[in-house]
Amino acid sequence: MRLRGRMSGNRTSKALLCGALLMTALTLGGCATSIADLPLVGTPADAPGRPKEAGGYLPVEDLPPNRDEAAIAPAEQAKIKAELLAARDRQASAAAAKDQAAAQAAAQSGR
Repeated sequence: MRLRGRMSGNRTSKALLCGALLMTALTLGGCATSIADLPLVGTPADAPGRPKEAGGYLPVEDLPPNRDEAAIAPAEQAKIKAELLAARDRQASAAAAKDQAAAQAAAQSGR
């Protein structure tokens, strides 16, 4: 009986030691410097330099200026629209033909 109590105490102390080591590693990891700032591991030679000051927030509300010209010419836009409509019609007719063939095959196998 004495041996059994001693073994469970040994496991408990090992578990506590492992937990303490894990917590220490996590705590120190949070305080460590960034790996990218280390001289040997740092950024590649062809990478652009870092700014002196930490960047502020991105200008989310700044809108780009209005365009003087349309992004796509109206003729090009009409051509693209016609191509998309033709593709939609081809896919719809192919799907309808496939559904009709499946219905006919089901009707024939049901006889």
